[in-house]
Amino acid sequence: MLDGSHSFDHHATVKIGILSDIHGNFDALRALPETFDEVWVLGDLVNYGPQPREVVDQVSRTAAAVVRGNHDHAVTSSEDPKWKPRLARMAETTRQFTVAALDRRQLDFLANLPTSLELTRAGVRFHLTHATPSNALRGWCLPDSDAWDAEVARISADVLLVGHTHVPFVRQVGPTLVVNPGSIGQPKTGDSFARYAVWKNGEVSLRSFTYPLDVTIGKIEALGFPQDVTEDLVALLRTGTLPEWKVLEGRE
Repeated sequence: MLDGSHSFDHHATVKIGILSDIHGNFDALRALPETFDEVWVLGDLVNYGPQPREVVDQVSRTAAAVVRGNHDHAVTSSEDPKWKPRLARMAETTRQFTVAALDRRQLDFLANLPTSLELTRAGVRFHLTHATPSNALRGWCLPDSDAWDAEVARISADVLLVGHTHVPFVRQVGPTLVVNPGSIGQPKTGDSFARYAVWKNGEVSLRSFTYPLDVTIGKIEALGFPQDVTEDLVALLRTGTLPEWKVLEGRE
């Protein structure tokens, strides 16, 4: 389903799939409804979802470019992950599960991911990072925030690609097009659609699709997490929200 598009001045024939925030949801990842010349992943391959091993292996085999997200960092670092209070129990429970599920090779892959990348395709300069240029892992900047002006001023790129908030948008900020593809694995926009973006022939499109959600939920329920954690994970997948969330601020 095509949600929206934005024309770009440059022209190219390369079709790039831009994914973010897969969060261990392998069923959503493998249900992508189209193929690409290149796949770029903007971080958070793991946590929350039931199949981190499969996601890491798929991304490591097929993605042309990958940056590290805060959840990838959390499973490979001894630093305080600084979870948001409402999500701390869910994030920490699934972090412990993910660490135990991944082997050394997979953990090393996540640990060695860069926090940002600069790529050029057909004369178009792209800057890839998980959150924001000023805070690659945890910066929080919503679509209509005035803070984007300062963020794009920090880079030299035609297109800034970010994830982290799970909120898809395309916005021109000065000379730079800012694109967030949304989340493949854990929507937070009030529905259950998996989301991604496509760059092709000078056009950026936001797209969404359905996947076998009940299969994923069954895998989560089989993991034996505490009941409240399981209920929250299922609620996010089914509804794209938690009951008490009234605004986007503070989600992670």
